[in-house]
Amino acid sequence: MSGPKLFEPFAAGRLRLANRIVIAPMCMYSAQDGRMTDWHVIHLGHLALSGAGLLTIEATAVLPEGRITYGDVGLWDDETEAALARTLEAVRRWSDMPIAIQLAHAGRKASTEKPWLGGAQIAPDARNGWRTVAPSALPFAAHEHAPTALDRGGIARVVDAFAAAAERAGRLGIDAVQIHGAHGYLIHQFLSPLSNRREDDYGGPLENRARLALEVFDAVRKAFPAERPVTMRVSGTDWVEGGWDVGQTIALARALEAKGCDAIHVSSGGLDPRQAIPVGPGYQVPLARAVKQATSMPVVAVGLITEYEHAEAIVSTGDADLVALARAMLYDPRWPWRAAAHLGAKVRAPEQYLRCQPHTLRDLFAVGAKG
Repeated sequence: MSGPKLFEPFAAGRLRLANRIVIAPMCMYSAQDGRMTDWHVIHLGHLALSGAGLLTIEATAVLPEGRITYGDVGLWDDETEAALARTLEAVRRWSDMPIAIQLAHAGRKASTEKPWLGGAQIAPDARNGWRTVAPSALPFAAHEHAPTALDRGGIARVVDAFAAAAERAGRLGIDAVQIHGAHGYLIHQFLSPLSNRREDDYGGPLENRARLALEVFDAVRKAFPAERPVTMRVSGTDWVEGGWDVGQTIALARALEAKGCDAIHVSSGGLDPRQAIPVGPGYQVPLARAVKQATSMPVVAVGLITEYEHAEAIVSTGDADLVALARAMLYDPRWPWRAAAHLGAKVRAPEQYLRCQPHTLRDLFAVGAKG
């Protein structure tokens, strides 16, 4: 009798994961001028001991103006690279879990306050604020400051910044790159007809609206070591009539697959305040399933996946190849341990933690983590 699919190894290119559980990128809003702090050492180090297959570093801005808040992590100069290197060195001392990074640009959703301070947009001339950019001069919400529409030079600067950040990530030994094309941020803003009203080669038909996403992918793929995976996160739908939808997502996924994309992570929403999301356990899984059925590349499902049997069902039925957990991991960083115990599998855990289980359950743990 075979074991649970959730705990079967998985290969993305040459990257081998111990199981199908991915820790999704989660912003901590705790950087200083884009530089990681001691908080990130504790936070990422903690998650790296969780027994998941892959840890993804939070949305990391490729330019200062691409940060969601002034507390976002960045990777645009030697100082931000050095801070990330310090964090990675500390985490890798105790864990050999593969680490990916999400490279991002927030576009018109940048220059906001930290969520626990309200999350409102900060005016361009106010402390901790700046002028945002977007495909078109349309704000996210009517009361917000309109962004500056990017010209050709601005678009080229964004593409070059993604490539430069990917080169830095490669130099740091990061195992994979995820390009953030979801949740209403810059690449998604170009993809959706609700936010992209351009009349040049980057607007209008889907082929044009997808141009930036594909150019960024090409640039990142060229800059990042060829043997390491490059993936993309997308919103499968805007949840707004006339917006980005699953059909367009499938078309983009096929174009990415043709260019050698190693996996696609299917989320949803974030582009328009009018979104009507039917939130519930696994509410985004049908989007992942549709992409999985239309392509051959690995698909990651995400969104209110909290129960062990549910995660197992998603991968065992073929709805997706991997499941990504975010808030569930914040709430319970030992979720993979509990899932393994529940489903009858094994995970890696630090030798220092082995005595946390009764001797009769010691078989839950495989060989201890690095240390």
